[in-house]
Amino acid sequence: MASSPGIPYTYDRTHSTADVRAAHGDLEAAQETTHVVRIAGRLMLRRVQGKLCFGSLADSSGRIQLFANAAHTPLFDDFCSLALGDWIGVEGIVMTTRKGELSVRVDSWVVLARAERSFPDKWHGLSDPDTRYRQRYVDLWVTEESRATFQARSRIMSLTRRWLEEEHGYMEVETPVFHPIPGGALARPFITHHNALDNDMYLRIAPELYLKRLIAGGFERVFEIARVFRNEGLSPRHNPEFTMLELYQAYADYHDIMKLTEDLVEYLALQICGTTQVIYNDKPLNLSAPWRRATMTDLIKEFTGLDVSLDTSLEEMRAHCDDHGVPYKPTHGVGKLILELYEKTGEHNLWDPVFVIDYPVEVSPLSREHRDDDRLTERFEGIIAGRELCNAFSELVDPIEQRKRFEAQAAENAAGDDEAMVVDEDYLRCQEYGMPPTGGLGIGMDRLVMLLTNTTTIRDVVLFPTLRPEPA
Repeated sequence: MASSPGIPYTYDRTHSTADVRAAHGDLEAAQETTHVVRIAGRLMLRRVQGKLCFGSLADSSGRIQLFANAAHTPLFDDFCSLALGDWIGVEGIVMTTRKGELSVRVDSWVVLARAERSFPDKWHGLSDPDTRYRQRYVDLWVTEESRATFQARSRIMSLTRRWLEEEHGYMEVETPVFHPIPGGALARPFITHHNALDNDMYLRIAPELYLKRLIAGGFERVFEIARVFRNEGLSPRHNPEFTMLELYQAYADYHDIMKLTEDLVEYLALQICGTTQVIYNDKPLNLSAPWRRATMTDLIKEFTGLDVSLDTSLEEMRAHCDDHGVPYKPTHGVGKLILELYEKTGEHNLWDPVFVIDYPVEVSPLSREHRDDDRLTERFEGIIAGRELCNAFSELVDPIEQRKRFEAQAAENAAGDDEAMVVDEDYLRCQEYGMPPTGGLGIGMDRLVMLLTNTTTIRDVVLFPTLRPEPA
């Protein structure tokens, strides 16, 4: 069936399908040029009409029609027998059919790889989500929306890097994935073992503490687009392995970081969507800066009518939580109960972006105390479309206070909270050498991609999401 013996090791393309369209997109109907091109890709559609055969060749840049006829195409019958999904190389002139469809006439062709499994029909694609996620290598060919989403994801990552480096003077760095102790966030880690050192290691749950070591080391603006790992459940917005943008800026506080965050999201929306007035999950969403600022207690009052604060008694807070079906542990203080009540009653109701600010010290072990109330911290979370996009704060830089916070976390860990932190002595030593005032930020990049591509499940923006073992 092949037009040449064996499968070639290379194929010398002269053009992509997008190149052909760019050069000849205005060609009138029923025209033949003298321009010969060599293109390659998958055969995604084929129909035979007597001595004519029409195909659709797809490459990474798009698709173009192939026009084969018995008069010009060698081994015409073999070409008509190609399977959907076969990789082929085609050489021929650029032309248009009588209906005006831009095409490449098949003057010579060669099989580059055969599809030994049946390829899904172009019109139906992969309808089963589990199959789409397990066989992404097929999904990307037959689901145009999937390909477009991952192309947008790539642009978002590149644009973020350039914006931080070129517009704001940040330096990209790389920090360890294996940590000797878990830290930088409240989460359950994955544990592995280093054979040569005979030591348990933890896949990082956040790069935070290493990035802040670099601030102490004299790099004033650093960021990392990091793969992080949290041994937690699966949901439409949680994958155990995900991508986090973390950045730290010396001499900045959480007000500076709020502005940086809203400006970055606004910039990306304009670049990816062409507007800050986007549609997400069939509802309008305004990503324009500036964003609203509100405290948790403001939002609790807004959605429940309850007027609570850190001065509210523990018994009264427990009663409010009971009334609203909010579970809690005996060890939870008033600050933790305020957080739990807000998350139950307020967070999911926030649609347009809101910076929820000024978290209690009890739930913010790495945040600096608030300059106006030392029971609070200068911390914020950015909430968009009812879910957390980012977490940030004026960083705690006092080693004495940091030790107290670590020790309180370690006590919770010893009491059975496997998401609580432990004492990081090396990080404390770093702080003892002196750390300047610093603002820090962590953005869940998968969730940001979801927002900018109108995608409602994280598995649709992660190329190879974590899945249960495939049934035998």
